[in-house]
Amino acid sequence: MIKIYKSNEKEDVVECNRIEKDSWVNLVNPTIEEIEIVSQAASISKNVITQVLVEKELPRIKKNDNMTLFVINIPFMKDKNIKNKYVTYPLGIIICDLCVITVSLVEHEFLKSFVNGKVENLDTAKNIRLLIQILLKSTEAYLYTLDAIEDDIEKMEKNTYKSTNNRQLVNFLNIQKTLVYFITSLHANNGVLEKLQKEDILSIDKENKSLLEDAIIENKQCIETCTVYREILSSTIDTYGTIISNNLNGIMKFLAGITIVFSIPTMIASFLGMNVPLGKIGESGLSFLLICIISFIISFLLACWLKKKNML
Repeated sequence: MIKIYKSNEKEDVVECNRIEKDSWVNLVNPTIEEIEIVSQAASISKNVITQVLVEKELPRIKKNDNMTLFVINIPFMKDKNIKNKYVTYPLGIIICDLCVITVSLVEHEFLKSFVNGKVENLDTAKNIRLLIQILLKSTEAYLYTLDAIEDDIEKMEKNTYKSTNNRQLVNFLNIQKTLVYFITSLHANNGVLEKLQKEDILSIDKENKSLLEDAIIENKQCIETCTVYREILSSTIDTYGTIISNNLNGIMKFLAGITIVFSIPTMIASFLGMNVPLGKIGESGLSFLLICIISFIISFLLACWLKKKNML
């Protein structure tokens, strides 16, 4: 999919039919024909675009004579029904003389804010500012994803208090794994941001430098948030592991107590079922009822004693 946007005189971003000067080209899982169209219009190699279309592409900066490529990792909800539903996909941002090009395998939700007018002072003609704004908004995508993860954790916590299986713990571990991936990606993104700040890769004016510093600060805060979440989740896993073990022990204790209580009638019936004289009890017509009452009373007294000792 290819979509082309450009800012008009009213500072609104409108969709265009062709690639123009000072436009923004957004490529999402493009076809070979779309890659060919963009590469010819922007006078860049097709390899620059295709190398970003790899799930495990690492964040980096690559500069040539007529273009500069920035690759960062962006969080993405892959599927709500799988265990590891949050992953990261690379987003390539190409700065060339004609336009700004963004390339990704999937459609990132945060880029829609640029089209919907939710980004202040957006001008596709200012390619460096647009680049830094994309870098800044990418950190917000992590924060939104962390909020969704926090909601998932709260929902799972409600089901864990009375749980006796490991399914919830496995879900917690999957989220912890996701947080580790996020922290790794954020550190890699931070390397790209700091390299852009320290080296003369692009000519950045004072206003854009201030915006870049904000992006770096946001990214570092996001790293700290992920780290805190991971530590909290780690302690939560240990705590709920103990809770599940205690719940299981409580069930085993209850079953053992019930087994002891119900073994009394079985023992009495076994003794009285032997070929031995029972005297007047055996001659009475109410002998069966009397034996049942005695068994019930003994079982009841035993159950009360076990309950008093917190063994039932």
